Amino acid sequence: MIKSKSTKLGDIIVVVICLILIFICLLPMLNVLARSLSDTKYLIRNEVMLIPKGLNIEAYKTVLGRSEYIHSLWFTALLTVGCTVLSLLMTILCAYPLTYDNLKGRKFLNIFILFTMYFSAGMIPHYVMLKQLGMLETVWVLVIPSCLSVYNMIILRSSFYAIPDSLREAAEIDGAGPVRILVQIYLPLSKPTLATLCLFYAVGRWNGFSDALLYIKTNRDLYPIQLYLYNILQNSGGGEGAAQEGFAMPGLSETLKMASVMFATVPILLVYPWLQRYFVSGVTIGAVKG
Repeated sequence: MIKSKSTKLGDIIVVVICLILIFICLLPMLNVLARSLSDTKYLIRNEVMLIPKGLNIEAYKTVLGRSEYIHSLWFTALLTVGCTVLSLLMTILCAYPLTYDNLKGRKFLNIFILFTMYFSAGMIPHYVMLKQLGMLETVWVLVIPSCLSVYNMIILRSSFYAIPDSLREAAEIDGAGPVRILVQIYLPLSKPTLATLCLFYAVGRWNGFSDALLYIKTNRDLYPIQLYLYNILQNSGGGEGAAQEGFAMPGLSETLKMASVMFATVPILLVYPWLQRYFVSGVTIGAVKG
């Protein structure tokens, strides 16, 4: 098919706009990278934008030389993987039964689940409940409270709804039970949605620090990487926060902050290229049938 000149011009304009938007999105990351590799004197004079000045890798050496930081990085990676797997399992187990029209109390369950999406008891009752359950200062306080997102469950349920009922009916005639239908029909046909939810859960857990900040005070082995980063960045100058985490070194506060941001951001960014192609179809697939 031969495109007209107006069509080609429109394509060029779209490409240019996309490139501009990509560059705008990359600007903050490029600035952080440049500042993390620059000499402190150039940072003080505010001369660093996108290109490092006075190459300096002392901040990266400092970060890599701290066993607590490396432990936190690995712990956060394992925590992210574990929470993502558990959250996907819980989301599937919640969404799949709600696709059966003959499920008793189905409407009530849908309303009850949706109610929790809009209303909650608040932070203080939540804290008291976790304390009474003995979950404070344990890894479970980072896992169980956030193991299911109602929003993500609705996306997956809508994806299951989009699968023709005839496939399930044919499988039931062949003697397949609910579990086999789920494993052999629903899950394979919902791979884009599952990949999208995997991305949602992984990014949410990797970037999360508020739960650790509230519920973990003394057990520093359970500090996720974002909490370490928060403690470093909580001070405008970065010195006091860095001192708390054992990163206090003269003249390194600003570059140390930027290096810490890079270490905390790059790993999760590496996941996006693997799942991005599923993202749009995974979110919109449920729009076919609601």
